[in-house]
Amino acid sequence: MSQQTIRQQARRTAREMADKRRSERAERERRVIELAEQVMVAIGERDAAVSETEKRAGEALRDLTVAEGLSLGEAVEWCGESLTLREARRLRQLDVTDRPSGPVGTAGGGAGA
Repeated sequence: MSQQTIRQQARRTAREMADKRRSERAERERRVIELAEQVMVAIGERDAAVSETEKRAGEALRDLTVAEGLSLGEAVEWCGESLTLREARRLRQLDVTDRPSGPVGTAGGGAGA
């Protein structure tokens, strides 16, 4: 085998190995990107679900305080130990800030806040 043939074969082998490594890195990067996207979608879905449930809780607190005439403290007592007054204020405020302005939207900031 001549020196030139040996060099050509060595170059070809080196290129093949480089191509293989490049392909493996690209495949790994695709997998990493896909997994990162799955994480971000799941977090977005979680945040949307939390936002929706907190909004419903705020609406129910507004109904307890406005429609049923309870103070916010009384509403918290009815909800048991799972809700603090501070959390109730925050949830009710979410309901107020999510509502369109007008007579209905202004009622949530009443007694007990």
